[in-house]
Amino acid sequence: MSISVIIPTLNEEDNLEHTLKSVGQDAEIIIADAGSSDSTIKIANGFTDKIIMSEKGRGAQMDNGARMATGDIFLFLHADTRLPDGWMEKVAEALKDAKVVGGGFRLKINSGKFSFSIIEAIVNLRSRRLGFIYGDQAIFVRRDVFLSVGGFMGLPLMEDVDLMRRLKKVGKVILVDAQASTSPRRWEKRGVLRTTLRNWMFLSLYYLGVSPQKLYKCYYQ
Repeated sequence: MSISVIIPTLNEEDNLEHTLKSVGQDAEIIIADAGSSDSTIKIANGFTDKIIMSEKGRGAQMDNGARMATGDIFLFLHADTRLPDGWMEKVAEALKDAKVVGGGFRLKINSGKFSFSIIEAIVNLRSRRLGFIYGDQAIFVRRDVFLSVGGFMGLPLMEDVDLMRRLKKVGKVILVDAQASTSPRRWEKRGVLRTTLRNWMFLSLYYLGVSPQKLYKCYYQ
């Protein structure tokens, strides 16, 4: 069972090296870059020669990376998220069950703040009970299933939520008992409470039927 790790990037020189080191040397690594102007590509070249240029947007970048991937399993990794030791074995173990089509890891935020511990607990409970696993939890999926459901469909926002909804219709998604460690930067940028409430608002709008394209325009205004 071979694994392709697909990483969308855009000016990630501060995080990418640590992320790539966490992947290790036994997986195919594909970088889908959206026009970085810093040292992102130089760093990536030290780990893989499979680097493609893509239009901006995680959904499009990860779809483009998947088209180049050769693995039986795709793992989509944010550039500021690090995989745990032994992650390949944990993915392989999870997929021994033929009913499992994909999954992700428990969330760990790289901060000692108590507020982040609360976020981690909520996210991991939600993921375990409801199967809502998001991009910063290192989503993995069987190649054939990913292609059959249409991948990320190039969505500019909510691409991870939308993919999980479709995966759950065709099989079981599982939360692996190991932590993917992600940067606290998106919470620190606007504040923990504000960011959390904002995320819940956009998620609610998505489930009420607002298109990812409209949400994207509002999100980045």
